Amino acid sequence: MPITGKGSLIASGLAAIGASVCCVGPLVLLAFGIGGSWISSLTAMEPYRPIFVALTFLFLGLAFRKLYFVPQACTTGAACDDPRSRMLQRVVFWVVSALLLGLLAVPWLAPFFY
Repeated sequence: MPITGKGSLIASGLAAIGASVCCVGPLVLLAFGIGGSWISSLTAMEPYRPIFVALTFLFLGLAFRKLYFVPQACTTGAACDDPRSRMLQRVVFWVVSALLLGLLAVPWLAPFFY
């Protein structure tokens, strides 16, 4: 089953969440007033962070390739035939990419908030 542009964006989002769960999770819980010693167990995912970061960039790269380098096969009159649809896909890609890169940067930015 080939990965679509939308599927690779979703996969990269999940990988970015996995990469930043060690730092974003405790920060979000503390922001909501939830605390306790059990929060320190969320850092158990830290050794797997490089794998999740690599997966994030891999799936973002696949989505970029699909949007910019692979010609889209479309029948005349289909929704994908509209140039506005392609432009919307690219805008969504760049917005999601910016959000994911921000999410990946949280471990370096989190010490400023603790």
